[in-house]
Amino acid sequence: MSRNTKINLVLLFAVAALAVLPLALGLGDHKKEPFTGADAEAETAITELKPDYEPWFSPLYEPPSGEIESALFALQAALGAGVLAYYFGLRRGRRQGEQRALEREADSALTGAAGKSAAERD
Repeated sequence: MSRNTKINLVLLFAVAALAVLPLALGLGDHKKEPFTGADAEAETAITELKPDYEPWFSPLYEPPSGEIESALFALQAALGAGVLAYYFGLRRGRRQGEQRALEREADSALTGAAGKSAAERD
């Protein structure tokens, strides 16, 4: 097994452990909504510590339900992943194109040099 394969397997195991361990250990059992986002957790902590706190800003758009909010977040994540995938694919394609161009130049230089030497012999 190559070194990269071992690293990939270790990373895959770590991601799986991060996904399964909170569920298996029951880390959110004592909460009404166990796996809410960090914003909701922060809002709850602030209102417990300082009940008269007033936020500086209000949201530009408040989704009507949690499902729509989750869908918008997933859409945002998918768009971001698409932009990153396009960028890295473009970089890889350019690098491969440059490598192929260099290989063609090297091949043409070799065939040109071989052709000249054969022509010079005649």
